Amino acid sequence: MKNLKWISRVWMIGIASVISVLPVHGAGTDFNEVGKQMSIMLRNRHYDRLDFDAALSERVFAMYLNELDSGKMYFTQKDVDSLALKYNDQLTALLLNKGSMTAAEEIYAVYKERVNQRIAVAQQILSEAEFTFDSDRVIKRSRRDQLKPTLEGWPEDEKAAETLWSGMIEDAMLSETLRRQVIMKRAEEQGKENPLKDEKPIGEKLKLRYERVKHAVDDADHEDVANYFLSAVAKSYGPHTDYFSAREMERFMQGMSNEFVGIGAMLQAQDDGSTKIMGIVKGGPAESQGELKLNDSVVGVDHNNTGDVIDIMFMKLDKVVDKIRGEKGTSVRLKVEPADGGQPKFIVIKRGTVEMGESFAQGEIIEKKKEDGSISKLGILTLPSFYANFDTGENRCSVHVEEILHRFNDEKVDGLVMDLRGNGGGSLEEVRRMTGFFTGRGPVVQIKDYLGGVDVKRSYDKAFFTKPMVVLIDKASASASEILAGALQDYNRAVVVGTSSTFGKGTVQQPMEIARLMPFFANRDRAGFLKPTIQKFYRVSGKSTQNRGVEADIVLPNMMDAVEVGEKYLYYALAYDMIEKAKGYNALDRASLFVSELKGRSLKRVSESNDFKYLEEDVRRAKERIDKNELSLNIVNRKLELEEVEQRTKELNKERLVRFAEVQKADRESMTFYRAHLDDLKKDGLPKFDPSSDEDDYMEMAVDEIEELDITPEWPSGLDLVKREGVAILGDLIELSEAAKVVKASQ
Repeated sequence: MKNLKWISRVWMIGIASVISVLPVHGAGTDFNEVGKQMSIMLRNRHYDRLDFDAALSERVFAMYLNELDSGKMYFTQKDVDSLALKYNDQLTALLLNKGSMTAAEEIYAVYKERVNQRIAVAQQILSEAEFTFDSDRVIKRSRRDQLKPTLEGWPEDEKAAETLWSGMIEDAMLSETLRRQVIMKRAEEQGKENPLKDEKPIGEKLKLRYERVKHAVDDADHEDVANYFLSAVAKSYGPHTDYFSAREMERFMQGMSNEFVGIGAMLQAQDDGSTKIMGIVKGGPAESQGELKLNDSVVGVDHNNTGDVIDIMFMKLDKVVDKIRGEKGTSVRLKVEPADGGQPKFIVIKRGTVEMGESFAQGEIIEKKKEDGSISKLGILTLPSFYANFDTGENRCSVHVEEILHRFNDEKVDGLVMDLRGNGGGSLEEVRRMTGFFTGRGPVVQIKDYLGGVDVKRSYDKAFFTKPMVVLIDKASASASEILAGALQDYNRAVVVGTSSTFGKGTVQQPMEIARLMPFFANRDRAGFLKPTIQKFYRVSGKSTQNRGVEADIVLPNMMDAVEVGEKYLYYALAYDMIEKAKGYNALDRASLFVSELKGRSLKRVSESNDFKYLEEDVRRAKERIDKNELSLNIVNRKLELEEVEQRTKELNKERLVRFAEVQKADRESMTFYRAHLDDLKKDGLPKFDPSSDEDDYMEMAVDEIEELDITPEWPSGLDLVKREGVAILGDLIELSEAAKVVKASQ
């Protein structure tokens, strides 16, 4: 289910019984009309011109069931087969004939009925069963379809469903039992109070967890059901084609701009149904007002401070957020249960613009003493996303990066590490402009439409940052990140370092307002948006990043390479292909990157690194667990597994504590860190800072007492394993580049 999976990661008698469905028509938006217009848009605008026929209907049907029940744990196979006879090959016709919502809501009603049945069974088992955890039973870790959604794999009937849920509940009880034992043991070993001493009994806690799922399903309104169904229609064309409800589009635009109007607090849904305050933005409205505290629980919201308080217990987190956010300058009244146990109270907070500071581009400079006593200055630029405020034109990442790079030039850095790990993409225009900072005038990316026409996006600025570069990537580097990394690699402008490849998203989407195509007199207020794939992008070399991503020049061990992360694992992803090289593309000499020499030096460091050895072993173990796809329900077996992990962790931490202290000491003797965040660029001198400290965080976070029991030492100087190796590779690249210049000058 779209929103349930996103917020809570929760991955149902027979069809012939009487089903109560939501009304198809009402005072609100007619989503039958929305479905028709969206279908026409898909047929006319999507890159793949799929036939709108029975075969596509089968995709839509399977995808909708997958959206609702990806773990195949609520429906029965009898449900699926019965619904398939009625709708499997009919949904495309129903969409075009404005009758799809009847089918969507009937299927959802069955799903809702089954969710309530399953959770009722779960509550009964949790109330009555006595768990001994001494059986030899095993269950699957994952029940998700691998290659594409299918109409197989659900429990055959009610009896099979009860057996499945019996195992799932026993696993939940066993997992929570073992978790509490581990935490209690850790607390005892560290001489600390058990942070779970006041926890509800396990059965009661699990009951509340299932109750939250039940509420989320029961509270879905007509617009929610339309959202789930139309999203399934869109995703049948590909993983990035999607339907956005009106409120989802608002969140999407706020995410692109890295700012929103609200109170400046991080919320977290709790098992007891409340919403807890886990973070407060420094300088934001909530902190300025002063009454709201960390760990307080919000149980009611008066959206416009009019006296009408809405109970938000067990409400989905995204809907809670929507009720708290609003127009700038308006006030929201919260009903709050204080963390200190005081009486519930009301707090009124005036909304304001909140910038997500940690999501902006950030720079730092490392002054590093070399063996000969000279100083090398290394710039590090971290870019979490390619953000831009499309309404105001402000908060553009290319402008921020430009400012940081100019300051790096002023500070005379010798080279740059650009960290694109975890950067999921964003604005195409921003990456086009930014690439030119390093490559100068010329093609940046090629964009091909469904007719085969190719548009070359170019940079028109002269390159102003010309020092050696290393780009860090991982499997979460996607879309715009792949355009930048791919262009820098194609131009031989940078050495790409990290996981075997990036994510592999080589497609372009464009949000389109559905209301604009609806009949003039139709209610269109909540029609939403279609975000179809309209183009594919290609590197200047002609290669696509689709499915394959950008392959690293130097591959480092990474846990992401153990799991199925990437475009090629998504349903109905477009294929990889190539086109001709872009006209005007002229790469620098590949030899100037010394890739072979850098690989050799890096491989030597990696082979000698305890931490990379530990990581390689973690990757191997993770792959074995994923491939086996089994969980034992025997407490002795599970304890042995946990004890092995705990013992290994203790041994690694013991070794690391000593070694990290030595590394930290050596870092302080050889390295000085200067912060180059956006606010720092206005200062005459960049401030020194300790990158291992969190004093510069833009948000005050609640203390997690359980997390505090994890004594895994922090990376020395805030340089994680890959970042430290990236800095080392950059140092090698600078050294080799300078030596080559000397040789060339002497010839």
